[in-house]
Amino acid sequence: MTTESRARHGDLRQAVRFYLLDHRTWLGKGIDIALLALNLVFVAIFVAETYPLSPSLETLLWNAEIAIAGVFLLEYALRLYGAADRLGEVFNAYTLVDLLAILPTFFVLLWPGAVMVANVGFLRVIRVVRVLRFYRFTKDAEFFFGTVSDNALRALKLLLTVLVLLFVSAGLFYSAEHAVNPAVDTFGDAFYYVVVALSTVGFGDIVPVTAAGRWVTVAAILAGIIVLPWQASKIIREWTRRDKVDVTCPNCGLSAHDRDASHCKACGHVIYQEYDSSE
Repeated sequence: MTTESRARHGDLRQAVRFYLLDHRTWLGKGIDIALLALNLVFVAIFVAETYPLSPSLETLLWNAEIAIAGVFLLEYALRLYGAADRLGEVFNAYTLVDLLAILPTFFVLLWPGAVMVANVGFLRVIRVVRVLRFYRFTKDAEFFFGTVSDNALRALKLLLTVLVLLFVSAGLFYSAEHAVNPAVDTFGDAFYYVVVALSTVGFGDIVPVTAAGRWVTVAAILAGIIVLPWQASKIIREWTRRDKVDVTCPNCGLSAHDRDASHCKACGHVIYQEYDSSE
């Protein structure tokens, strides 16, 4: 009996766990696509709310945010319900991000007085976490459109890391500077500044005027220097190992030898590696 069959004929908890993780059945693919689309809209709402909007559009976006947050709350509850280890699921990094992403919305909803401060301070900082939900979709190599290679998955994670770094830095910089810096009027202004700062171009048309803004800039630059090369090195390392085979020398322990190597390049020990000359 397949895993899908066991989920269908098993208990509800097992079925919930299966379809939330599944990428092959139509229901599993539909859940993946729906959550990805809602996540894109959820992040877009955060960006849109930093721009001047009409009262009717603000109301529409707020209602959409509540509805999407409700769906994510249901997803959060179902993940806890279906988890084999519920306590472990609660403290799972992806699950914590899911919870933090929706907390500001329900905080404002349950405490109407917070509407006046919903777009400033710690609430906006927490809302920036929404973009981290995308990492859940790169947890493994299986997607709703099929399975990708390890190299493709690493490249996707690198691209996502770049986008997340830019987005989070821009969101934090906007939160710190918007109220006092006339040059930072929208999220787009903050995003432009972050891209210019991280690329070391530094036009000087936007500069941080708060201590928080300066520290966000420093942290973003340091993260760019440390995180991006680290992830890129993984991809390069895999590319350089593509023509190697995983054989370890019994004498010195060197691994990843050339395909036609019969002796270890480090110590000269015979490794007797088989090689098909017709390839």
